[in-house]
Amino acid sequence: MPAPAAVCPIHRHAQARPDALALWTPDRRWTYAELDAAVAATAARLRDLEGDPKEAVALRLRRGAEVVLLLWALWRTGRVAMPLSTRWPSAKVRAATRQRDAGCLVTREASLLGAETDVEAFPPDQIVRQEGGRGVPNPDGQVLQRRATLVYTSGSTGAPKGVLHSWANHLYSAKGANANLPLGPGDRWLLSMPLYHVGGLAILVRCALVGAAVAVPEADASLAASLEASGATHLSLVATQLRRLLEAREPLPPWVRGVLLGGGPLPDALLRRGHARDWPLHTSYGSTEMASQITTTPPGAPLDALRTAGCCLPHRRVRTDEAGEILVAGRSLCVGVVEDDGLRDPRTNGWYHTGDLGRIDAQGRLHVQGRTDRQFVSGGENIQPEEIEAALEQVEDIDRAVVVPVPDAEYDRRPVAFVRAQTGGIPENWRASLTDTLPRFKHPDAVYELPAAAVESQMKVDRDILREWARDR
Repeated sequence: MPAPAAVCPIHRHAQARPDALALWTPDRRWTYAELDAAVAATAARLRDLEGDPKEAVALRLRRGAEVVLLLWALWRTGRVAMPLSTRWPSAKVRAATRQRDAGCLVTREASLLGAETDVEAFPPDQIVRQEGGRGVPNPDGQVLQRRATLVYTSGSTGAPKGVLHSWANHLYSAKGANANLPLGPGDRWLLSMPLYHVGGLAILVRCALVGAAVAVPEADASLAASLEASGATHLSLVATQLRRLLEAREPLPPWVRGVLLGGGPLPDALLRRGHARDWPLHTSYGSTEMASQITTTPPGAPLDALRTAGCCLPHRRVRTDEAGEILVAGRSLCVGVVEDDGLRDPRTNGWYHTGDLGRIDAQGRLHVQGRTDRQFVSGGENIQPEEIEAALEQVEDIDRAVVVPVPDAEYDRRPVAFVRAQTGGIPENWRASLTDTLPRFKHPDAVYELPAAAVESQMKVDRDILREWARDR
């Protein structure tokens, strides 16, 4: 009996709605028919490459049409796409290609791999075909359980790990997300996330599934300018991007109908500001292992609901154990985690332990309360940094707070906070403001400005840098 398969959604929409917009870039508009033809031609070129067709193909490229074409072509040929961060140094790129035995690397920087490697580097122009030509339009469909992507995530520890997803994982992730946040033909989702994160990959699949378009912004354009130029109706943001969009002090274009917030804790001050402007916000909780969103708030959610991560989406399951750890399962849960000695099943008794702490309220909404590995003991008392961060972010003018432990001779460890204020500096009333919300032993011993060097990307804050910086003070 043949394995369950699905026709490539790009090809399906090319047959049903060939002239519909599929991909927008600053210099070109691609219909579904044009995108399908280009994907087929690129897939044919991939088949011509030497090597095992089951090998992964590593990609280290900036966002653009060529990466979109490569990803769909790789999925169409059954090869695993391994997108790598454009911020990684060459040593990290080499380590990743060795760990997964990548067949080749597509990049504009051929010197990344060095001389002592069997992995061949190709420039994208040698593989990508932006026009139709010789190619097979995926007549056999994409096998649902076929391995599709290997995405690296730093998690909370900073040590990258490879998470392997099947096509089914991405497909059911998209189906559940689209059931909550309406998306359809004529809509455009701004590709505001890098494609080496599941948040970026999820945009491609969500749009293709329903015949919407992906809008690729100009490389260095602001979010506000990208929204105006692209006509995007939906976008995904992490806290840093939301702050920048709010600081632009411009109203959202009237055609924007959904702003999906994720990628980590969301400062309450930013949430209040966005809600006060009547922005169509959706808060969420997700993970690389679950191929993006797990829970999300629905359209029109009030502010108190937006302070949660929303309810579980279709094709997922979520619960908390006796210790308050969030456990997840479902059809979007990854195939496994790649380690040096092979592929590890992430499940324990059928559930993936996220390492996050939380609770589920009477309405079924998830409240994320922190990380199990960030909790520390100070003078015999348990301290959860995220609780202090949330309290600081309620202080007027503070829109971001990060709390780390530092050694202390009397209490073993004590909390120290780093904040970013809208007006710069450190609000003088921070300690008085915490009096009504936190017991005294949870008050930070000191508060400093959040250094830009600790914000390693739009997605993460490097807490190791902050711990070292605080110890040296």
